[in-house]
Amino acid sequence: MSGQDGWLARDFIHRQARTRPGKLAVQELALGRALSYAALEAELRRCESYLRATLSGPGARVAILARNSIHHITLFYGCPRAGAVFQPLNWRLAGPELAVLLEDAAPELLIYEAEFEAEAQTALAKVPVAHVLRIAPGEDRFAAALAAAKPVAEPGAIDPSAPAMLLYTSGTTGRPKGVIVTPRTAFFSAMNYSQVGELCAEHAMLCDVPLFHVVGLLAILHGSFFTGGTVHLSDRFAAPQTLQRLSDPALGVSHYFCVPQMAQALLDDPGFKDANLQGLRLFTGGAPMPAPVTLAFLDAGVRPSNGYGMSENGTVLGVPLDPEIARAKVGSAGIASPAIEVRLVGRDGVDVKAGEPGEVWLRGPSVMPGYWNQPEATAKTFAPGGWFKTADAARQDEDGYYFIVDRWKDMYITGGENVYPAEVEAALAEMPLVAEAAVVGVPDTRWGEAGCAYVVLRPGNPCDPAAVMAWCDGRLARYKRPAHVRFIPELPRTASGKIQKDILRRAFADSQPESL
Repeated sequence: MSGQDGWLARDFIHRQARTRPGKLAVQELALGRALSYAALEAELRRCESYLRATLSGPGARVAILARNSIHHITLFYGCPRAGAVFQPLNWRLAGPELAVLLEDAAPELLIYEAEFEAEAQTALAKVPVAHVLRIAPGEDRFAAALAAAKPVAEPGAIDPSAPAMLLYTSGTTGRPKGVIVTPRTAFFSAMNYSQVGELCAEHAMLCDVPLFHVVGLLAILHGSFFTGGTVHLSDRFAAPQTLQRLSDPALGVSHYFCVPQMAQALLDDPGFKDANLQGLRLFTGGAPMPAPVTLAFLDAGVRPSNGYGMSENGTVLGVPLDPEIARAKVGSAGIASPAIEVRLVGRDGVDVKAGEPGEVWLRGPSVMPGYWNQPEATAKTFAPGGWFKTADAARQDEDGYYFIVDRWKDMYITGGENVYPAEVEAALAEMPLVAEAAVVGVPDTRWGEAGCAYVVLRPGNPCDPAAVMAWCDGRLARYKRPAHVRFIPELPRTASGKIQKDILRRAFADSQPESL
């Protein structure tokens, strides 16, 4: 352990258990289980004891396949204390996909929920794991193992630079990559989010985003425990239930995070108009937030903050929680969080001029050290000087606010002109008949490339490609107007809400879309 990071040898729970032992740390809403900081600390000491007795030694991996639960928190903090590495698995994946992740990380312990029995067994048939514990109603073998463990007298010292968790990228293209999270990068990720989100010991967050994702683990959980706040854990998102919980004075939810699709679902729910959301701090990320959605929440008395972050860096940008700023900068991802440096770089490797789009490059203590077992991918991602290349394009306005333009690789060139699909998608999202849209660049014999818009219509609203094209006239330059329009029931997305545009490109290549 380096001397300069010795202060990271203890985690947030250890400190909070000493300074506010009786404060509610977490409540698992589905089961009604609640733990104070002192009780959570006791749980972690049993977890550390169990892991040390079960695993082969430092660096061993521990995987969990389950919906949101206190078990995730126990492993997230217990693994670094025991020198182990936490691997939260995406429960939306199929068995063969899970096998790929198990093969990559080679965990010695897998804890899985009975709901995912078939997927777990399919993965285990391909990749055996030494120790397997099943979680089922009335028979939670992991909880039983912890209850039987003798707690350690003092928690083990944490190595700030050692791998503590593997967060697997959503895999929008190519092989999923395991992002290495260390206690040091996790600390600064939590600090950045606590500053952007104005977290304090009095705040309470509702968490119904999955805990295999960076937002749930490093922003909501780690950020809340960093400040001594409370987390209300839900095992799934359902708009009516979420609105009820956000309005419940007994829970006192002050902060909430969701992806844009969840935000839209809340607005569309019949209960939204009667929900008491005044003053709620609402954070969105995972994909750009449509301006009409932000404005609708502002009109309802909510304090929204669109932001930008990623598994490799945690929280990067955020709009200040000021309604006037949110309205004036609608569509922006905000300004840089405290412990991060941001550059916008052109294809020539030189910083772009003010107002021009460039690739977002990042540097700071929250940036990951690399990808698990993928040194070539790690080397390709970093530029000289330690700059992490995000592959996202953004521009910065005169006030220093960043606007995410698109994925750097999703930009296409038609007739010599650059087109950023997100700009076209924003125009289509304003069409009353359109629920959502995604635009990809596709081959074109005349222009080299052209746009294909995949459109999801609102229920009961018939539309044809000509109407979509007519909507674009006058709102977009002629060269930005998509050459093809296809209607589909839903857009393919990753667990974090990102549109899987590689699937849409393949769909275009494999079939003949209707052209205009």
